[in-house]
Parts: sequence; structure tokens; C-alpha cells
Amino acid sequence: MFTLIDLPYKSLAPVISDQTLAFHHGKHLQTYVDNLNKLVAGTEYEGLSLEDIVRKAPAGGVFNNAGQILNHNLYFTQFAPQPSSPAPTGNLAKQIQKQWGSLDAFKAEFEAKGVGLFGSGWVWLQANADGELSIAQYANADNPVTHGLKPLLTFDVWEHAYYLDYQNRRAAHLSALWQIVDWEEIEKRYTK
Repeated sequence: MFTLIDLPYKSLAPVISDQTLAFHHGKHLQTYVDNLNKLVAGTEYEGLSLEDIVRKAPAGGVFNNAGQILNHNLYFTQFAPQPSSPAPTGNLAKQIQKQWGSLDAFKAEFEAKGVGLFGSGWVWLQANADGELSIAQYANADNPVTHGLKPLLTFDVWEHAYYLDYQNRRAAHLSALWQIVDWEEIEKRYTK
């Protein structure tokens, strides 16, 4: 049985308001958890991990709910109210430097992909088996796992993630999120 993840913080304000966090995590994500538990009961997916469900389920309700839980779990656990580092370090920093030339160039491309995604979805930093990075746009519940890649960092570009705080200013929302990215967590995901 799946449960709503506990957040490793109490607030991310002012980047993400307490009201948005309460709705997005406590209500929106909880709905996906409740739906998935109902959908997998007594099926071949019962007892599988989210990643395995996402890899195996065809398009439809089971995939959509499992994918959204996985996406949101990675999203919410990549933030910290006061990150210990304002930038990546270690192997991740070296790879970003190698592929983009600078952190600023990487951030600019990442934000542009987020702003440019038509409709709802996610922008991801992902890695292949060789550690090469790429930035991708995925609609709806899709994510790097379904493409055999490792998910590292994601920004949610569904309007519910930012509308209360930023209205239709998606670009401002994406730009602000860098202030709360926990680069230590992203590095752990990269080296895992």
C-alpha cells in the first residue's frame, strides 16, 4: 500500500507558499496515492514499487497515478528551505560543466525547456547509464524512468504547482525554484 510521503521540511516560503505546499502535497498528491491504491488492489501491480509500476504499466489510470506519485515524490524531496550548497558539487558539477560550460548555461536551458513545454508536465534533468546528462520535457505522468534513464532533478510545470503564488508567470516560478534546490540530494541521485 502506498502512502503520502512525509516532507523533510515544514515550509519552502517564500519560493513556494505554505498554502501552495499544503494543496500540492497534502491534497493533490494524496489523491494520486488514494487512486493508485484502489487501482492496484488485487492486480499484478499490487506489491510492486512505483518505479516497477511505471516501467510495466501501459498508458492509463495505473500508469498515470503511479507516474505522478513518483514524479511528485522526487520533486518534493529535492528541495530544502536553506540548501547547504547553492550549486552542485562533485561529479554532477563536473558533468554539468563538461556538457553546458557553466551552471548558468545549464539553468538557462532547463528553464527554457520548462517555459516551452506546452500544457502540463515536467522538465527533467536525467542521466543515462554512462552518466551523461540531458534535459527533457515530459507531458503528464511521463518521466525518465519510462525511458530507461535516471531521474535527477525536476520542476513541475503543471499550473497547480505555481498558480496561487505566481499566477501565469511560469518563468518567474521556475527561476525562483533554484533558491531551494538541495544539490546534495541531486548529487546523491546522480551517484546512486
